[in-house]
Amino acid sequence: MVEINNSYEVYKDSGVEWLGEIPEHWEVVPGFSFIFENKEKNTGMKRNTVLSLSYGNIRVKGDNELTGLVPESFETYQFVNKGDLIFRPTDLQNDTVSLRSSISEFEGIITNAYLNLRFKSKASPKFFHYFFRAIDNNKIIYGLGSGLRQNISYLDFRRFRFPFPPLKEQTAIANFLDDKTAKIEQAIAIKEQQITLLKERKQIIIQEAVTKGLDKTVKMKDSGVEWIGTIPEHWEVKRLKYILKSQGRIGFKGYTTSDLVDEGHGALALGATHMNWDGSIILDEPVFISWKKYYESPEIMVRKDNILIVQRGSTCGKVALVDKDFGPTTINPSLVLLKEIRENSDFVFLGIKVVLSGILNIVSNTAIPMLSQFQINNIQIAIPTTNEQITIVNYVKKQSNKFDQAISIKEQEIEKLKEYKVSLIDAVVTGKVKVC
Repeated sequence: MVEINNSYEVYKDSGVEWLGEIPEHWEVVPGFSFIFENKEKNTGMKRNTVLSLSYGNIRVKGDNELTGLVPESFETYQFVNKGDLIFRPTDLQNDTVSLRSSISEFEGIITNAYLNLRFKSKASPKFFHYFFRAIDNNKIIYGLGSGLRQNISYLDFRRFRFPFPPLKEQTAIANFLDDKTAKIEQAIAIKEQQITLLKERKQIIIQEAVTKGLDKTVKMKDSGVEWIGTIPEHWEVKRLKYILKSQGRIGFKGYTTSDLVDEGHGALALGATHMNWDGSIILDEPVFISWKKYYESPEIMVRKDNILIVQRGSTCGKVALVDKDFGPTTINPSLVLLKEIRENSDFVFLGIKVVLSGILNIVSNTAIPMLSQFQINNIQIAIPTTNEQITIVNYVKKQSNKFDQAISIKEQEIEKLKEYKVSLIDAVVTGKVKVC
């Protein structure tokens, strides 16, 4: 890691407020002195490699992506050469999160909705790739936009004042950052892989406990359900319809935006967006419907220990346990409410999650993933004795907490690495840290 005290011997005022002091031998120059805009069109279809800017990287679009909302001809697209810097100049006001620029490692074409910036021979494209990444991360560029939607044009970068080290130093800085950022990304990838393995191990432990129990000496039998496998001989397999009641929102009792109200003027209406894949309920963006609509459907009033399942759409099969009283609460048409549960609700919730992971391998392959209420009613789960249910739930909670803590530590380590990467790039390209 670079020591922050590894600085240049002499600094001077850059004359740019956000930039502050820079090494004495660096210049500050306007963009037009070393950047120009490429507008060369793909007239005559000289190129057919279509590129896109995604998550701060330039990539080649696959043939399967060149359908739908694409032009009749790619002749209107602009040329991109290796070393060009592509910048997305639109909608600064509504998107302050996305990484907006990247250097291209490919020759191809890209929509003219992007700016294509090329560099004169006295500038290192890689150095300014990292500089653009720094001003993007620090949100400096958001002060450049103009117009209602806050867009940037090449004219903004012509006037923008850039720090400008000697070319040899630009190249050395770029090479240093290539090496350091690659190592940081590798460390992040390793930790992400570790998180994936922890999640997989957690799921295996839950599945083993919910379908096999905790007694490894007990005699087993075939459950008759493919994604449950063998179960303890004294356990039963039951369909949900025999241990609970399911209820969805009746079609003619649906609601529209005119039925939505402000908090305090109606009941909470839960939907798929309020459910996490881990089974918890989040209310960062609560939705409320009128009291009239709420009382119109008493059969779907949500209570503590009820279970919710997403019935359709991209998150079909997501399941959550209502682990506390949210006050007057109902569901929207995308959910099915499971209530009047005659077994331990926590155990039934875990059993449903295990079985749904198998069912969804089939459902997710359909054009519009959907679980009918009939399918939900006929989901089969393994049922042990009441005492075993409680013991298994407590065991799963304890084990889950251990895994969640380990995962949380890895996630925090990843965030620190990402923060270090951002600060490293910023410090080096602005001359706060010397690397050569």
